[in-house]
Amino acid sequence: AFCGVDFYRRVPKDLTESTSLGAVMSICAISVMVILFISETLAFSRTDIATSIALDDNTEPQIRLNFNITLMDLHCDYAVVDVWDALGTNRQNITKNVEKWQLDEEGSRRIFSGRNREMREVVHEEHEETLEELHENGVHVTPLDKNNFNAFLDEHDMAFINMYAPWCVWCQRLHPTWEKFAEEIEEQDMPIGVGTIDCVENGDFCRAQRVLAFPTLRWYHDKEPVSPDYKMDRTVAALIGFAQRKLEMDEKFKNWKNDKKATKETTDARARAMQGRPEHPGCQLSGHLMVNRVPGNFHIEAKSKNHNLNAAMTNLTHRVNHLSFGDSMTDMNQNRKSKRVLKQVPEQHKQFNPIDNNLFLTKQFHQAYHHYIKVVSTHLNMATSGDYNSLLTYQFLEQSQVVHYDEIDVPDARFSYDISPMSVVVFKQ
Repeated sequence: AFCGVDFYRRVPKDLTESTSLGAVMSICAISVMVILFISETLAFSRTDIATSIALDDNTEPQIRLNFNITLMDLHCDYAVVDVWDALGTNRQNITKNVEKWQLDEEGSRRIFSGRNREMREVVHEEHEETLEELHENGVHVTPLDKNNFNAFLDEHDMAFINMYAPWCVWCQRLHPTWEKFAEEIEEQDMPIGVGTIDCVENGDFCRAQRVLAFPTLRWYHDKEPVSPDYKMDRTVAALIGFAQRKLEMDEKFKNWKNDKKATKETTDARARAMQGRPEHPGCQLSGHLMVNRVPGNFHIEAKSKNHNLNAAMTNLTHRVNHLSFGDSMTDMNQNRKSKRVLKQVPEQHKQFNPIDNNLFLTKQFHQAYHHYIKVVSTHLNMATSGDYNSLLTYQFLEQSQVVHYDEIDVPDARFSYDISPMSVVVFKQ
């Protein structure tokens, strides 16, 4: 009676029968279970790369900006780095951790122009007499223009030319000194022609002569310019000393004090000795800056403590050899932990320096490239726990465009950056 309430009654084995269809279904079921077991086991043992977005919890007040930029047509004497940001920071002519190399015509490093070196201020001589008072006993400087310039060089084997602009304050301070210098040249009977040329009235001529700044004091020998241009002190004594050294270097004029009637001899060896190595205006700037974690920019511009730049001749064509944020890639590649972490990260998450080795060419005057950069901190967490395989990096996106300037403004190559408050987390799961 008790067994009569059994709802789960057993079928006797004698009443069961094996079928081919049942065997096939059983084998299929077993196969499916085995496949599911193996795939789930493999999925559990294998990790995938995933990403997420989170608020950036980095509390560091500053971020490191690494750069290596080649200016194709700007001399290192005029290339300066400035930084501005939204907090009011305005640092000009930054030299700390900045290295300069003067380049040759092939773009190779030629002359080391300094590291952490401030731009030197030249000494200017003050005069009690005005330029008009100095002219009372005659004008000793020969005024030149595009029509008589070549004739002047034909007349003088050695010539020292002041290329100026009337509005340039440094040129105005130099005029009395230049007049006294020319008078001293005449009194000592030096075989040197001293002239000036107004680069406002003769703008096309000065552009053809590649006058980048005012005043440009250029030495000519046998009608050829001798590089580099004079950039030392602007005193009569300094100018006379420079002229004497130039004469003493020349075979024809080295005994000019004893032989005022030396005959002209033109040899290739003498010309090469006077001209020296040709100077190319290219410059490579490299180093790093510590910038605040707020929107700002760093820009490379032509500036000088001793010159007014010729805006029409300022060419900011540049090549970005390297630009990145955070620890430099060189340091990261040398660090064992960084190499281990980066090796596990897919390429699409390595946008650390997307504009490296790009050339930004300007083909007209009064224009330069501006770069707009969006920086996103990226946390690479390649460990399931702890920070053994964790690394903080910075990726960025960049847009560039040509900006046109007024004729009186000097162009600059500007890199504007904005650091996102969000961060990307790359992790294994």
